[in-house]
Amino acid sequence: MIVIALIFDFTNGFHDTANAMATSVATGALKPKVAVAISAVLNLVGAFLSTQVAQTISNGIINEGPNGVEITPTMIFAGLVGAVLWNLATWYLGLPSSSTHALLGGLIGAAIIGSGFDAVNFSAVLTKVVVPAILSPLVAGGVAMLATFAAYRITQNARSHGAEAGFRHGQTVSASLVSLAHGTNDAQKTMGVITLTLIAAGYQASGSAPQFWVIASCGLAIALGTYLGGWRIMRTVGKRITDVKAPQGFAAETSSAATILVSSHLGFALSTTQVTSGAVVGSGLGKKLASVHWGIVGRIGIAWAVTLPAAALVGGLAAWAASTSVIGLIAVAVVALVCGLGFYFLARKHPVTRDNVNDVGEAEERTAQPVGAAGGEN
Repeated sequence: MIVIALIFDFTNGFHDTANAMATSVATGALKPKVAVAISAVLNLVGAFLSTQVAQTISNGIINEGPNGVEITPTMIFAGLVGAVLWNLATWYLGLPSSSTHALLGGLIGAAIIGSGFDAVNFSAVLTKVVVPAILSPLVAGGVAMLATFAAYRITQNARSHGAEAGFRHGQTVSASLVSLAHGTNDAQKTMGVITLTLIAAGYQASGSAPQFWVIASCGLAIALGTYLGGWRIMRTVGKRITDVKAPQGFAAETSSAATILVSSHLGFALSTTQVTSGAVVGSGLGKKLASVHWGIVGRIGIAWAVTLPAAALVGGLAAWAASTSVIGLIAVAVVALVCGLGFYFLARKHPVTRDNVNDVGEAEERTAQPVGAAGGEN
């Protein structure tokens, strides 16, 4: 059980590398290999800074314990299967969907099938997951739009090359902050799942915080996944939403980091993917004559909307099959392994690497729609 939780954490790392580093790689502020190395280290550091989100996952979403329902390790296993498969599917498609909602959806679906609707604290789901999911990309996007507008206005009389270079240096700091913030939020989600497993198995008291070894292992798993780099999603965030320039990248990263850090402090299981994608869109709107690829934005929006229910469906089906017998449990594990390997080999047919991550097709560039938002000249 702990192994598949760490596998999810690993997929979360390479799935969400783009959150921190896509804009810095797109603008040339950081070399791809350097970017993922910095992000990996800071994700690991961030994992040790807070456990508020972890306790939301282990004690807030699922009603476990004496006053709740019995959540079994099998249910948690099934929920993780749903989350991992959704992460791999969206990674293959290059869609920056929410690993957070995939995880929560998988757990919710498995808990409902295993113990009924009383197993889920829907009030906590609404206040800690749904409302932040709606507001966070809007807040980050609005801040990024205003920051981009201000950046171009303030530097409009400066030499273009000098201003761009200054913002690229600034991106090194802002991208690092996003990586640190990502570690404080996303690494904790797997900590919460492992803690929930230990509670369900009777090895830990209900309501207790994650143990040190849990924090360390989750931090290392997400750092390793981050270092390998989710280049397919990085291309989407850095190049396919809008052609990000250095001032936009700096504004998007700064607003994302601030939003994520505040949410981690409040214990919100926030989708860092939604925050950073919203910030990138806002940075495109804040620049005069910027082009936002609304077709790509629409696909991302659909993925956001269906992530939680889709993962819940897979998690629920996996819970139903796994709870029938040992053979059913083994069958779920085998199907998950085959599907995961299938996505991997499909991706190898059209690889995206650090060498071609900034390449986009000419046809896609022609479909970009100009946005006449107020702002300074490029």
